[in-house]
Amino acid sequence: MVQIAEELPLVPERPPPRTHGIIAWLKANLFNSVFNTILTLLALYFLAMAIPAAIRWAFIDAVWSAPNGQACRGSSGEEAGACWAFIHEKLRFILFGRFPYDEQWRPLIAVLIFIGMIVASCDRRMWGGRLGLVWVGGLAIVGVLMWGGMLGMSYVDTTLWSGLPLTLILATVGMVFAFPLGILLALGRRSQLPAVRAICVGYIELVRGVPLITVLFMASVMLPLFLPSGMTIDKLLRAQVAIILFTAAYLAEVVRGGLQAIPKGQLEAADALGLGYWQRTRLIVLPQALAMVIPPLVNSFIGTFKDTSLVIIIGLFDLLGTVNAALADAAWQGFSTEAYVFTAAIYFCFCFFMSRYSQMLEREFNRGRQR
Repeated sequence: MVQIAEELPLVPERPPPRTHGIIAWLKANLFNSVFNTILTLLALYFLAMAIPAAIRWAFIDAVWSAPNGQACRGSSGEEAGACWAFIHEKLRFILFGRFPYDEQWRPLIAVLIFIGMIVASCDRRMWGGRLGLVWVGGLAIVGVLMWGGMLGMSYVDTTLWSGLPLTLILATVGMVFAFPLGILLALGRRSQLPAVRAICVGYIELVRGVPLITVLFMASVMLPLFLPSGMTIDKLLRAQVAIILFTAAYLAEVVRGGLQAIPKGQLEAADALGLGYWQRTRLIVLPQALAMVIPPLVNSFIGTFKDTSLVIIIGLFDLLGTVNAALADAAWQGFSTEAYVFTAAIYFCFCFFMSRYSQMLEREFNRGRQR
């Protein structure tokens, strides 16, 4: 038997399949089956047809400077490429809306402050009391810049706030105040006190059962009917409170999902250490719960940022509202594609940044849990 085995010819072994590199990734993700291969080839075909046409429209045949819309269309009256001259002409109105033209450096600085605070919040070394002070000081400076009435700046009523600054104010302030309210609602829904739990459940289900348009309409139209005669509340403040209350209800359900995912052993260990309810919640429960629900939290933040466009129904002109107002100019009608592409690029930059940062944060926290 040993002699026969030795006389058999040796069959060369196949090299192991590649598991790294671009070719392995393509095989694993795009060409791993006949159906996926067909879909990949169809997608490549459509991209080959669409991308050259889009580049030609956006760059090669585009008009970058023109005195009016007729000059963009040319003698034939048809638009061959994108008329970016419209964006150049209406840029300040799109970004800052009806804010006084000579004072538009103020909302520009406010936008830069918002971006700076968001970037500072992404640095984990800033998390804590310092970050809170940064936000308090930043929001105070933004308020001074937008309202004015001091330091030689003229007063600007909130009815003139519009464009990108209004979008950032509604979205950022809404998320900053809705987040702690959502945490309290989530804790209240899991409370052992029946009255607290009933109030939180009723509020969450009631708010989540209606669209944001309804909440904004109630805050803008119905609320003043219940106020005493002669008492008024600023329209922007009403819209801001409506967004905070609406967003908090959705965040509460997201946080509740994270709270339910905490192993029971963690709570028992905290009780064994003699920690009180708030100590246990602050030091053990919430850090783990929030780390587990980073993707849905960021999804709620992105939704809130985009839902600010609904304030147009109560007479506030956010970024999308100022774009629509710019398109009403008789000298520049017919360039809605360029306007919406430009607006979509702005929304995409903010939303893509939040999405990528959440993915990075999730990987870091998962690495810590895997250890």
